[in-house]
Amino acid sequence: MIKKGKKSPVREVYSEGFRKAIVREYESGQFTVRELTKLYGLSYQTIYVWIYRYSAYNKKGLKVVEMTSSSTKKITELKTKIADLERTLGQKQIQIEYLEALVEVAKEDLGVDLKKRALPRNQKNDRKPKFTWV
Repeated sequence: MIKKGKKSPVREVYSEGFRKAIVREYESGQFTVRELTKLYGLSYQTIYVWIYRYSAYNKKGLKVVEMTSSSTKKITELKTKIADLERTLGQKQIQIEYLEALVEVAKEDLGVDLKKRALPRNQKNDRKPKFTWV
């Protein structure tokens, strides 16, 4: 006996062609699963079942993970940051090479050795400051 006001759930059956069309739209990158659920009024579980069943790329035992737009945004931000850091690193390397060449030129042309050299351990403790702070 069915109570008044309640309807028995209606199970919708979709054709295999429709299911495969949904999976193709997802695989092509046109729509995300979330967009497909809103567009066609399907549950996301149903769409994932169809993806597992009809996907050309899905292999048994693999789980489909969909990247959100925030993840893709974060990836592009990180790629930009990496490019900036590589550019800065290149500029610093050029500066180092320039300064090393400058030290060599000063040594050869002026006879001034600008390279800092470490003192042997026994001489480090014997050094006295040339001046004192008052």
